[in-house]
Amino acid sequence: MWFILALMSAVFAALTSILAKVGIDGVNSNLATAIRTAVVLIMAWGMVFLTNTQSGISDISKKSWIFLILSGLATGASWLCYYRALQMGEASKVVPIDKLSVVITLILAFVFLHEQFTWKSGVGAVLITIGTLVMVI
Repeated sequence: MWFILALMSAVFAALTSILAKVGIDGVNSNLATAIRTAVVLIMAWGMVFLTNTQSGISDISKKSWIFLILSGLATGASWLCYYRALQMGEASKVVPIDKLSVVITLILAFVFLHEQFTWKSGVGAVLITIGTLVMVI
């Protein structure tokens, strides 16, 4: 099931890029990001109430709060940079560079989460990096 959800995430992320590129035409990128964020906020809280999981908010530990807030700040910074880059550049060049986050995540997961970094991970990271360079140059 996780694979199907991850694949759906990729499809929706691709749609996000194309829809955003069309939607930001003539719109300040920060304003566009704020509108997108408001929609995501409404959708996320809608899912919380739809699944009746709002009572779990009081069970969240201080550590989880801190890291969820930091994650939110990182997401916000990522989205602000992404929308500005998308407004200034071609989607076919911005998106591959953005997806270098896969390589960076592999490295950070190895360093900070002590996840395995196998030869497959290394080869995949190198291929993603090379593929990005080929697409952008």
